[in-house]
Amino acid sequence: MVDYSQQADDYKRIENAIHFIEDNFKSQPTLDEIAKSVHLSKFHFNRIFKRWAGIGPVQFLHFITLDYTKQKMANSKSLLDASLDAGLSGPSRLHDLFVTFDAMTPGDFKKQGDGLKIKYCFCGSPFGQCLIATTERGVCHFGFLQKNDRSDALSQLYEAWPGAMFYENSEPIEPLLNRIFNLDQVDDARPFNILVKGTNFQINVWKALLQIPSGNVVSYQDIAAYIGRPKAFRAVASAIAINPIAYLIPCHRVIAKSGKIHQYRWGSSRKKAIVGWEAVKKVAI
Repeated sequence: MVDYSQQADDYKRIENAIHFIEDNFKSQPTLDEIAKSVHLSKFHFNRIFKRWAGIGPVQFLHFITLDYTKQKMANSKSLLDASLDAGLSGPSRLHDLFVTFDAMTPGDFKKQGDGLKIKYCFCGSPFGQCLIATTERGVCHFGFLQKNDRSDALSQLYEAWPGAMFYENSEPIEPLLNRIFNLDQVDDARPFNILVKGTNFQINVWKALLQIPSGNVVSYQDIAAYIGRPKAFRAVASAIAINPIAYLIPCHRVIAKSGKIHQYRWGSSRKKAIVGWEAVKKVAI
């Protein structure tokens, strides 16, 4: 079992390093300068980074550069087209996590979750502290904490399900985390069930995100074209921006047409970290 508390602690350093690189990319900072920005020696920083990502920081940066993302974007349309014929096994399977949607009925939506029992839990992850909420029908919320602010994260959950009854989950969360972030090393191929509520358009956008293979990126325009609404890319961007379930619905795999990685509900640095982390895993397979 992976120590996700340790990974969350490591991620704090990684995120600060990515912030530093973003702010100083024009001067092309050295590994020494990046390590110094997070108050570590070059050797200690390198060890932490390898423990978190599996490779060193210099190699990792390759996966989040503009040149790399542009290269990946060139194949984005063919990736989405190919996913239509993909099965759920082998290298071309739709989504590593086998996510299945349970969209709320119009009646359920109108009740705003009235009477729904929701268990929630704060826990560590490879991308910092997160809040996971579940119902009998599946995961209904998954978000990363901004500045470790638990009260703000809970407020977002309460606002999303104003009629629900909330309980703090006392059961071990590590098996669920292991399935989410380490599926290739667990013997559990059951699909993830998620419960979402939104307009038909939003749900179609979120479903389309499941077609993007891990380690790849596409543009907002690609998703708009994929759902048959090529001129609605701004509406697509808006739907992606309010995705209620991070990582499982991989909105982080959608980037600007220019190849820039930004605009993420849980912070652009975190989006860069996830995109790079998945790219590393894909290369390692």
